[in-house]
This record gives sequence, structure tokens and C-alpha cells, in this order.
Amino acid sequence: MLNIVVQKYGGSSVADVQKLKTVAQRIIRTKNAGHRVVAVVSAQGDTTDELLAKAKEISQSPPKRELDMLLSTGEQISIALLAMAIAEEGEPVISLTGAQGGICTDSLYTKAKILRVDPVRVRKELDEGKIVIVAGFQGINDMGDITTLGRGGSDTTAVALAAALEADVCEIYTDVDGVYTADPRLVPDARKLDEISHGEMLELASLGAVILQPRAVELAAAWGVNIHVRSSFSDATGTLVKGDDQMEKQRVVSGVTRDMNVVKVMLVDVPDRPGVAHEIFSTLAAEGINVDMIVQTTKQGPVTDLLFTISQDDYDLTKKLIDGVRQKLGISNVLYSDRLAKVSIVGAGMMSNPGVAATMFGVLAENGINIEVISTSEIKVSCLIEKDKVETAVQAIHDRFKLGEEVSIA
Repeated sequence: MLNIVVQKYGGSSVADVQKLKTVAQRIIRTKNAGHRVVAVVSAQGDTTDELLAKAKEISQSPPKRELDMLLSTGEQISIALLAMAIAEEGEPVISLTGAQGGICTDSLYTKAKILRVDPVRVRKELDEGKIVIVAGFQGINDMGDITTLGRGGSDTTAVALAAALEADVCEIYTDVDGVYTADPRLVPDARKLDEISHGEMLELASLGAVILQPRAVELAAAWGVNIHVRSSFSDATGTLVKGDDQMEKQRVVSGVTRDMNVVKVMLVDVPDRPGVAHEIFSTLAAEGINVDMIVQTTKQGPVTDLLFTISQDDYDLTKKLIDGVRQKLGISNVLYSDRLAKVSIVGAGMMSNPGVAATMFGVLAENGINIEVISTSEIKVSCLIEKDKVETAVQAIHDRFKLGEEVSIA
């Protein structure tokens, strides 16, 4: 039986008729090379942003269920047009919504998570010799409602389908030709990586690298799906995101990234008693708000200060929720700041190479950059710094760790 390849095309790849035709030709070439093809497609260009803007013209706080009904239409336009372009070339093809493709989710509207994939319909269409086009970013919950998976959700759709179909590879086509050691728009000598581990890619994605959605990488790691990040505009080999191996660990630092989409939240004089932190963060978690850096400062008396960071996208909802928690718990004051950004280094080799964090801190100090908050894991170090110092920080860190140079593996 022919093997299955899942390909995902982002909004920039299908933004107009000519690009749709180009994608159609690529999919047909893949089929002619002896593969069965499932293509997952995002909404065209800025369609999602335009739909959000229309919703805001009617309501500043539209019901999330209705937002999902609205936003899901963008992908349905893309899959239908792409299927038409493929059919025009004489190839058998069918387009499927997320629901028709078996993408079953929970009911957290606008940020739904995939619970399971039932690929029966997709397999049936493949067995009949068709190319299958599936709408990314969307699924269906147990009540039969359309749900969406959040920004970048088409990546997660593609990986989930690749896992369920036991595909050979999940190809993610985007407007860059792979994963780089830094954003090449900031660092001219940034180097494209041939390979990177799931763990390193997950950290990079969650720390601001917008190549892949973090949830997609997490899913790929859990199910052993190899992801090939490639350019929509060339046939060049991209970056393979795969399981960890010894070769990856010989590279101490794989990349440096930045996240400008950060808001610092400072809760002042929080009652210092058991259960308070749980009350605060469970309230945010219940609404799907991810909290990143967390720092608690000890003070004299029965109070403490609590600092954490969130995405700017979650600012309005966080403020509303924290206002309620503040009154309930008797928190003295809440301060918000968006003047900061996060710069991070990631590398599997950090686990066995002491001094990496110290080197990063030294680079920042040499450039007169103050660190406000530090967060670490086995394979990453993140620092919260002034936004206007980020470009300097990224370039200096990239240079110090010599990320622009090729690493030879014996």
C-alpha cells in the first residue's frame, strides 16, 4: 500500500489564486511520486484577522461559540478553492471540514484541544484514490458545535492527522525555508538547522519562534511524528523536527529567540497562606490562559508579592479575572506592564554543559541590559528584559554562542 504524507499549507501559501494553483501542483507532484496525500489548509492570507475585525464591529466581546462559527469559514473557503484547483488538473480530490475529517475536540471555544481523531472518512477517500484536503484550525465537540484550535491551530490539525493515519511524515509548508538559529530578519548570519529535536523545537515555539504552534510540536513528540518544515515557494530541503538523539546533544545551544507578546502582571501584598496561589492560577487556567514566568517575593508580615507573565492576547480577559480575584482575596494592588520582552536560548546540550546560563547573563551585562526575571528548564534559559534592548540582546547572544557557524559531528 502506498505511504501517506500529510502536508500543511499556511495562509500565506494559499493567499491568492496563483498561490493556490502552485500548491495544487505541489500536491499533485507528491501524489505522482507515489504517495497518498492529505493536505491541511489554513485560511487565506489575513482572512482570520478580517473576520475578527468584523466581529469587533458588532461586539467588543462576542460570544466565543459564535466566534468559532465565524472564524471556521475562512478555512472552508481555502479547502474548497484548493480542491477546485486540483480538480481542474484532472485529479480526483475531495475537501473535508475538520468535523468531516474526524477532528474531535473539547468545548473550550476559540482555544479547543483535540481529544481524538477518527480518520475513517479520510482513509475511505484515500482508498478511493483521492487527494484529501482537510480544513485546519477547526474541529467539532461532542455537542456537534464547530470549535477552533487557536492561533496556529492548523499545525496541530496536521500533526494529529499524521499521527492517526500513521503517516511517514508531516510536512509543514510556510513562508520560511526551515528553522533558524535566530530570526534571520534580526540576525543576518542566522543559520538554518538541518535537524532539531522535538524538545528543543517545543521550547523555541513556546518562547516566541512562530514557525510551529507549540501544541503541534508537543503532539508530534508524544506520538513520534516527524515534522519537515519547508518553504511553500521552493523545493529545497527544510528542517526535520524529530526525536532526540545523541547527535543533537552535541550542540550546546541550538537557537536564540525572542517573544515581544508579553505582559508582566504584579500582584502586590497577596495574603501569604495556603491555597492562595491555587485560587489565582486555577481561575486563569479555567479560561485557557497560559501563565509563563512565575516569581514569588517574600516580604515581612503575612503577605507576599507575586509576579507572572501572560500573552498580550490574554490581557483583557486576565485583567477582568484578576480584578475579581483581587477583591475576593484582598490583594492590595495589581500592576501591569507591556514594556518588557523575553529573550531565550534553547539547546539539548545545556543538560551536560554547565555555565551556559552564566554566559548568557554575561553577554547581557556586557551590553548594559538589565534582567528583570529569569526562568530556566533543562534545555532553556529565558530572561525578561526591556523591549527596546531585544534586538541587541539576540544578536549578541547569537554571536557569543557562535550559532552562525556550522557544527561538525565526528
